[in-house]
Amino acid sequence: QDSLFRVQTTPFYASLAKTSSGDSVRKIILPSGKELDSGAQQMLDPLGENKKENRATERLIHRYTDRALFLVTDMCGVYCRYCTRKHFTASDQVMASKADLANAVEYVRKHPEIKEIIFSGGDPLTIGNGPLETFIKAFYEIEHVELIRIGSRFPVVNPFRIDSELLEIFKKYKPIYFMTHLNHPDEISQEVADALERLVDHGIPVFNQMVLLSGVNNHPALVYALSRRLLYLRVKPHYMFQADPSMGTDHLRTTIEDSLSIQKQLWGHASGLAMPQYIVDIPDGGGKAALTPEYLQSKQDGVHQFKGWDGLSAKY
Repeated sequence: QDSLFRVQTTPFYASLAKTSSGDSVRKIILPSGKELDSGAQQMLDPLGENKKENRATERLIHRYTDRALFLVTDMCGVYCRYCTRKHFTASDQVMASKADLANAVEYVRKHPEIKEIIFSGGDPLTIGNGPLETFIKAFYEIEHVELIRIGSRFPVVNPFRIDSELLEIFKKYKPIYFMTHLNHPDEISQEVADALERLVDHGIPVFNQMVLLSGVNNHPALVYALSRRLLYLRVKPHYMFQADPSMGTDHLRTTIEDSLSIQKQLWGHASGLAMPQYIVDIPDGGGKAALTPEYLQSKQDGVHQFKGWDGLSAKY
């Protein structure tokens, strides 16, 4: 199984798996024989990132009008079993070269509609602060680039990586937005909480993107508990993703119906701040589709009949 998708974790994240109250962290780290099943839908590149129209350069993906994603490295601290980017991650493509960076920067310079650059991979924080600053500086020297997002699991898999030197780089090149990825309350140890607060204390907005995973977090009480804990740490629950149909992940995927049920059970009971937006990434590069509970019962001649989350019916 290791030859299909590498198994790797950090000592810190492994310690969370050892002390976790359930199998939540272990199921994210450890491979399963079910990964070898043919499954209902198996895609090496479920987001269509390798399609010619989406791959601007070797390391730059341009799927959405005003933002582009830069593949900093193929390495991660932990190779999550549900990874959506198995066509690239853990494939020995290492850190982007000077030529990779130059080609990406040249493309972005020629496309003034691109306002945001998203650093991803792999995990951008697996590389050193020096190269990371070089990449940030290169894109910020483009006049129309307004902000950079850093997508990283390191606050949870190695919170000690969020050190003073890194934070000073982020402050120097503001605005930096930090997109982290926690799936379960068990992942928020004191060290993780401290790392998240260090980011916020340095003026860096932090957003969380979780993935609904069968047998890990697919229960409204777990989603709610994670959201409340994140809000307390000043991290905004941003997206609740439907797991992509990546190779070997069928056993970890919930149904869309079950995911909508989780969202509907929270709607109205959870603060708007605590409600992550439920997203299905349309396979093969169709982009994000936001799904919400259906409260509109009927409409006719300008009259809309609604039934609210608490059962109250009214017309608008």
